[in-house]
Amino acid sequence: MPNNNPLPNKERMKILRQHMPERPADVRNHDFLEVNLGFQSELAKQEALRCIACAKPTCMHECPVGVKVREFIDLILAGDYLGAAAKIREDNVLPAVTGRVCPQEEQCEGGCVLGKKGDSLAIGHLERFVADYEQKSGKLGLPAIAPPTGKKVAIVGSGPAGLTCAGDLIQKGHRVRVFEALHELGGVLVYGIPEFRLPKDIVRQEIDNMRKMGVEFETDVVVGKTVTIDELMQEEGYDAVFVATGAGLPQFLNVPGEHLNGVYSANEFLTRNNLMRAYRFPEFDEPVYDCRDRNVIVVGSGNTAMDAVRTSKRLGAKSATIVYRRTEAEMPARLEEVKHAKEEGIVFTMLTAPVEFIGDEKGWLRQARCQKMELGEPDASGRRRPVPIKGSEYLMDCDLAIIAVGTSANPLIQSTTPDLATNKWKYIQADPNTQRTSKPGVFAGGDIVTGGATVILAMGAGRRAAASVHQYLTTGVWETSIPAAETTTHS
Repeated sequence: MPNNNPLPNKERMKILRQHMPERPADVRNHDFLEVNLGFQSELAKQEALRCIACAKPTCMHECPVGVKVREFIDLILAGDYLGAAAKIREDNVLPAVTGRVCPQEEQCEGGCVLGKKGDSLAIGHLERFVADYEQKSGKLGLPAIAPPTGKKVAIVGSGPAGLTCAGDLIQKGHRVRVFEALHELGGVLVYGIPEFRLPKDIVRQEIDNMRKMGVEFETDVVVGKTVTIDELMQEEGYDAVFVATGAGLPQFLNVPGEHLNGVYSANEFLTRNNLMRAYRFPEFDEPVYDCRDRNVIVVGSGNTAMDAVRTSKRLGAKSATIVYRRTEAEMPARLEEVKHAKEEGIVFTMLTAPVEFIGDEKGWLRQARCQKMELGEPDASGRRRPVPIKGSEYLMDCDLAIIAVGTSANPLIQSTTPDLATNKWKYIQADPNTQRTSKPGVFAGGDIVTGGATVILAMGAGRRAAASVHQYLTTGVWETSIPAAETTTHS
């Protein structure tokens, strides 16, 4: 392929990675405007010059959706930003989203050769740049749509897996309708990720782009209750169904006092703030226990925990603290999110675990009884297991506690689809290569199969599912490695 980089490799490798401009921490931690400001064309071209145009681009192979990184970078160097955006859209229908929230350091940038001796290419920043440029230009490069096949596919869930699958299938000529349980489309992209990290208008614009491609959307439909999988296939004539409902059932610590007023799951706290606009109270009168002048703790250390604690800070918390039972080295959150949290005044209390929540006579949270931990041998996750230190308990003042220790599978679809096999954790069983389930014509992917993961991994499942759905609709052949489910209804 052509190479539009005018510099020899030695010169390219001397260029330092360009820093993404950010809003000042002492300003941004009081509002919900976006933290990162994005590249302008000068910074984007300078960063693109760092690409050494590998003959075998491992960055592309590390991308779960297979974005042609080298090709879109070369189009940036040629000044063809719209062409670069169109090139990304061949494999990724949500470039403005993934450019903001994808953990590139573990995916494409993790495979960048430059990272072996210095900083990897800022692939995510460049992806965001061309996606934003495309949106501002008003010139959308839609992919070609094949002639209609006469086949209908239902997508259950409008999160990253569902949207990706829908985008790929509509290009194959199939009729695609996405069903969303909530009143706004986007799944975890809108209810789980705060405005300051992923503005809702960005998600809405990407979904509007999909409408222009021909994807149909329907909100306020709770599949499993409003309509079942069997009814979609037998009564409404859908030839295939892709289940991408996510893993939205919150997990708790199961310690005394979790029933107290002021103890939230991170799911509820973030959903109320994101979808119900509680952060704009009293303009939107959706109650969230007032964070102003409160001592807030968030238990957990993933990206959801960072989102929750940074949200509480913006809502006026007197103190906002991460409480985590391991050390910072074991935290699964993105390094950028941890960096931003520290800059914004978030306190990190490591090697600590709440063992009880204590309330006042009116049932409101006032303190957490915490226990110090030390690290022992590695557990199944590969991280060293936290071990309680005897006699180390102490009281921590807190008026609001947000539990962000993971989620599990919502059992609604499984409980109303008895021939859909699940594992012992009630996640849907699906072939990891084809996303086919035990039920002919039904596919599943994303967090409802794997448990909580990243946006881009869910998108990868959506792409695999789309390819498998297309093959099934084209050949009529159903093959799966998943054994048939038991005939008893799941509880």
